[in-house]
Amino acid sequence: MILDLYKQKTSLELSWQQEFNKHSKYTLDMVRIDDKIREVITEIKLEEAKIATRENAIAHSAPQVSVAT
Repeated sequence: MILDLYKQKTSLELSWQQEFNKHSKYTLDMVRIDDKIREVITEIKLEEAKIATRENAIAHSAPQVSVAT
């Protein structure tokens, strides 16, 4: 999931650059692409936070050990 978001962000950045190369100025399409890039970055941050939370929960969980006598 997160790798797909990174690929999407890279693709949007490439589209932005192509749009700039085509027109040699900042266009309305580039504004839309910028907005979409910001949305994807927000999604990436949320996914990274979820992953970090899961990793912290695993790292800080007490091992469950039962000793039978």
